[in-house]
Amino acid sequence: MPGSIKPLNRICCSSIFAFVTLLLLCNFSALAAPDGKALFMSNCASCHNPLKDATGPALQNIDKTFPDKEWGYKWIHNSAALISAGDPTAVAVFNKFNKTAMTAFPSLSNEDIDAILKYVDEYKAPEAAKPAAAATGNEHAESNSWVYTIITLALVLLVIILWRANAGLKRVANEKQGIPTEKEIPLYRSKLVIAITAIVIFIMAGYWLVNGAINEGRQQNYQPLQPIFYSHKVHAGINQVNCLYCHAGAEKSRQAMIPSSNVCMNCHKQIDQYTGAADHKLITAEGKEVNGNEQIQLLYKYAGWDPTSKMYKRDAVGNILATPIQWVKIHNLPDHVYFNHSQHVKVGQVQCQTCHGPVQEMDEVYQFSALSMGWCINCHRQTQVQFESNNYYSIFQKYHDEIKSGQRTGVTEADMGGTECQKCHY
Repeated sequence: MPGSIKPLNRICCSSIFAFVTLLLLCNFSALAAPDGKALFMSNCASCHNPLKDATGPALQNIDKTFPDKEWGYKWIHNSAALISAGDPTAVAVFNKFNKTAMTAFPSLSNEDIDAILKYVDEYKAPEAAKPAAAATGNEHAESNSWVYTIITLALVLLVIILWRANAGLKRVANEKQGIPTEKEIPLYRSKLVIAITAIVIFIMAGYWLVNGAINEGRQQNYQPLQPIFYSHKVHAGINQVNCLYCHAGAEKSRQAMIPSSNVCMNCHKQIDQYTGAADHKLITAEGKEVNGNEQIQLLYKYAGWDPTSKMYKRDAVGNILATPIQWVKIHNLPDHVYFNHSQHVKVGQVQCQTCHGPVQEMDEVYQFSALSMGWCINCHRQTQVQFESNNYYSIFQKYHDEIKSGQRTGVTEADMGGTECQKCHY
């Protein structure tokens, strides 16, 4: 029996290996198949929409307009070559779309192109979310807070009545026993009450004055009215637009950068309607509902874009008739404070929400954090930086050695002089 175990193991291992190999061979085409959606989003989405004309034509069933399949491959690989050769179909498309040259994609294989065409042919417009069913039962029940208010007032009144009744009974008992009843002193004339009230008022006034002086010049919860209602919740939250797509300077320079209208138009050349009203209505801080389509049209007005002709409006010289959007700055630091976004975002690997709060949940952005000196210093003391695998901190050999030896688990900015005055004031 023991001698038969090894052959049996070999047979089992061979069978398992053969089975796994068969599965891989059967699914190889699925594993190797290119992702049409990803290819479309990375190569085509900036100029094309599957369902409607944009900078370029709508791509759904576009392959049916090709003279043949090989022509489609040549057009996508290098449309300029077909136009230069005088191909009638290529020239007609070129002229129809204002002689806008299509980017060449020689790196796309025929299989990649087939995957893209398959994706756009099967693409369906997102359906607007159906309104929620009529609520029933307790969902429309009125708030019971008024009941608690009445009960509280009734209890307070009962306490007053009992207190007065107790005082009356005490007076009657004293008269019955022949004991003189002391005259009650009103609360507002009681020395103890007056002293306690004065102390409380003094403490509250001092706290108000000191707190007001400390917060002088700070803008926590500041939420100005912007020229366009731009919802970070819709862009960064629902649609998962990366912060750095718009604020590209955050990891490259001191300033995060406010994007120009041209950055907005990279997407809104195609997106000319707000279709998320059923899922998420745009509401101002005052509770007023905002029309998303009107805000997109306002963006077009600033950018100088004509949504009908899908071209920029230009003057006689050819300059685009665009107007800068006068965004109101929200986060302001004193002039004597030095703050560098790239040093925090790129070097320190600090997330945007650490300072700006949950912007992906805000329709109208407001200043979430105090941004005071104490707030910054506490962050430097408590937050560990991305110390390892970061060339910026390679010179701190002592700390690297201490981490390797287990003497410390991490390094904060305070360990590297982040609480010294000249770190931010110089």
